[in-house]
Amino acid sequence: MNTKYKYSKNLLLLTLLLATLVSCKKSFLEILPKGRVIATKTTDYDLMLNNLDLVNMSANNHVLMGDEVVAIEPTWSLQIFKNKQAFKWEADLYNIEEDAAETLTPVKALYIYNKVIQEVLESTEGTEATKKSLHAEALAGRAWVNFMMVNFYGKPYNAATSGTDLGFPLILKADINGQDFKRATVQEMYDQIILDLNTAIPNLLNDGVAHRIRMSKAGAQGILAKVYMFMGRHSEALPLLNESLANVAKSTLGTGLVNYNTAWPGFPTVVNDVENVYVKNMTNIHISANTRLLYFTPATAALFKPSDTRVTRMQATATFPNGLVLSKRINTTTCNIGVRVPELYLLRAEVKARLEDINGAKADLELLRSNRMPAADVPVPATATTGKMPMLNYVLEERTRELALQGARWFDMRRLSVDPLFTMPVYQHNVYSAAGVVIETYTLKPERFVFRFAPKVRGENPNLIDNP
Repeated sequence: MNTKYKYSKNLLLLTLLLATLVSCKKSFLEILPKGRVIATKTTDYDLMLNNLDLVNMSANNHVLMGDEVVAIEPTWSLQIFKNKQAFKWEADLYNIEEDAAETLTPVKALYIYNKVIQEVLESTEGTEATKKSLHAEALAGRAWVNFMMVNFYGKPYNAATSGTDLGFPLILKADINGQDFKRATVQEMYDQIILDLNTAIPNLLNDGVAHRIRMSKAGAQGILAKVYMFMGRHSEALPLLNESLANVAKSTLGTGLVNYNTAWPGFPTVVNDVENVYVKNMTNIHISANTRLLYFTPATAALFKPSDTRVTRMQATATFPNGLVLSKRINTTTCNIGVRVPELYLLRAEVKARLEDINGAKADLELLRSNRMPAADVPVPATATTGKMPMLNYVLEERTRELALQGARWFDMRRLSVDPLFTMPVYQHNVYSAAGVVIETYTLKPERFVFRFAPKVRGENPNLIDNP
């Protein structure tokens, strides 16, 4: 299968930012703009929020770090340094002069969001409601970026240690001059994320989706619910997920689950995908049918029934001389890691399972599954409905079926590593030879649940404390 991705040409390009983002002296990442952006009207700030630097993201090392994948030859031997380092769970992913994708675009986004937050309320020719809504969009967008950063660079949230665990610098001003890029604690980051989202939600004008790259109440509520889940505050996540899904139903732009049995959409662009609530478009060549590096582990492949449309419509296989057959998810070379309707249902099912609403969790799972497979295979197995842990484990398996090879598993591994309900397994990655035999095995060390800063960033910021 050969798929091509075309990004929508209808998105408004930001014309108000400087044409070139340049560095001044040795700044944190050498990508922030020097000088001032001229914006005065409310519509100017509206246009800023259409900037593709807020939509597109190239950081995808965590796709290689999920435990649902193996690597195969001969593609493995041809990989660039950072891909091999990520798959092997090594400490340093980048060469000495290489920019880190995990910080490059996100810090650009923080500058733009902070610019809007600082100035839009004083802009001209806009209604107060519009100004507040744009301010809210920027707050919620900043919260999403910071949520990603704390999950790249901070330890998984643990209430007992979050006050001393280091996260990422909290960049709250659109000003690179004189900023002390000191790492905030994980708790400080989560506090700021929650504050931004709680401030934003009441002021967002759109309850549901009006445009997929713009924030709605549904999107912000979904993000805040996920934040609470990553903190173990499940009872606080549930009402937000209920409200998010209720607001999705109010979308002026058709948004909801798509029945792959009867209305297979192919591989739409992220802005045309009906299941997308809020788009953060991650480059992901690993799900391209033409990229033959990452495949599912045999255990992951065994989670799918043959009739599942996520197999029949969305997988490719590799067959080896010894008879081994490995499969992988296929799509375009990007995927949305923002807010999607399927994950909202999966998150709600997980919360319900944790709160021992087994029937509620079962109902959410079966609603999703009814859009993914024939009716005969939809029911959740009776063995999964016998209690909290069987249902919770089944929800996590469904997350893998729905989200495999899209980076979600890495974040699940992180949060489950500090979950008292689970014992952390020994995570391993295997490399298969062209003959179909395991020739290399790598084991994840707990300290590699966080990224280290790239050597270039460390060199330019000698006072920045790095992860072990």
